[in-house]
Amino acid sequence: MQYSIYQSVKIVDMSDEIMSEVLFHHGEHELVALAVGSSVITHQLGLRQFEVVYDKREGKQQRVNIVDIETDLMATPAATRVYLEPVTLIIGQHDVGQIF
Repeated sequence: MQYSIYQSVKIVDMSDEIMSEVLFHHGEHELVALAVGSSVITHQLGLRQFEVVYDKREGKQQRVNIVDIETDLMATPAATRVYLEPVTLIIGQHDVGQIF
């Protein structure tokens, strides 16, 4: 089954003030049946300035739980979206810099 995987990301400053909130799209994946409470392993998220990006440095992976699965029956074909547990990134602490 084809899934679109999303994760809510809150970007805060060092004083824990919210700078922005984004819905990060992990992409479209062909997977077997998923269930709420299951977990997925993916690259850890980080910041490049104010943009949410994958942190692809060595050992930077995360295990994240699925918190909701939504099927849109109004779309043709039906679209299934998977939502991962939200994450908070702190400006200055989660900067991945320039990765080449």
